[in-house]
Amino acid sequence: MSLLAVREMTKAFGGLMAVNDLSFEVEQGSIVGMIGPNGAGKTTVFNCITGNYVPEAGDIEFDGRPIKGVRPHRIVELGIARTFQTIRLFGRLTVLENVLAGRHCRMKAGLLACMFHGRAMQREEREAVRRCMEELEFLGLADRRGEAAGGLSYGNQRLLEIARALATEPKLLILDEPAGGMNAQETDALIEVIRAIRARGVTILLIEHDMRLVMQVSERLVVLENGSLIAEGTPEHVRRHPAVIEAYLGSSDGRW
Repeated sequence: MSLLAVREMTKAFGGLMAVNDLSFEVEQGSIVGMIGPNGAGKTTVFNCITGNYVPEAGDIEFDGRPIKGVRPHRIVELGIARTFQTIRLFGRLTVLENVLAGRHCRMKAGLLACMFHGRAMQREEREAVRRCMEELEFLGLADRRGEAAGGLSYGNQRLLEIARALATEPKLLILDEPAGGMNAQETDALIEVIRAIRARGVTILLIEHDMRLVMQVSERLVVLENGSLIAEGTPEHVRRHPAVIEAYLGSSDGRW
């Protein structure tokens, strides 16, 4: 069953065609990797899916409903969460406060409840803290909850971004180069985190240049070049595709 469907999507910036007539699907419960050279249009695709950009043409469907042009905050409410290529945390806020910022979309208290801070609001706040602490525990950051986010190691900041995204209760988690800047040990830990997230029933779509990670976690790959789809399929199929070897690997021997 398809959770996300991108159909004939096109996005241009002036005379630059960033995404050109792109179509692909992400099955529910799967892990799909999107790869391609720098400038291939991968992050632009993510920005169109999450509402940061509006495509000039094509359609995007999520969980059976069209989402093209829907505002980013509504996209999150519908069940799509993301991390970013460049870390975007509130460095002076605590680890827990950063995750609570992600949880806000699931809180229902209105303006009056917030102003008077009644019992219902207090219960909701306690529940939000409980859920956020569960995510921090899941990612091994619970004992750092009171520390400033900016003081965490680079790898832990990456994990904190994932915790914040998970606090929104996503059906689809979009990861933009989650292993970027990580050392080998941190990347190995991230591989296990991604598998554990999928085991919770969350579908994952990721961009990643670390081919070891991509090959280990992805069930399907989508390969872009100059904004266009050049290959799609299992990792074994894609790694032997002549267009992928030429465009992405720069060799003809078929090795990664």
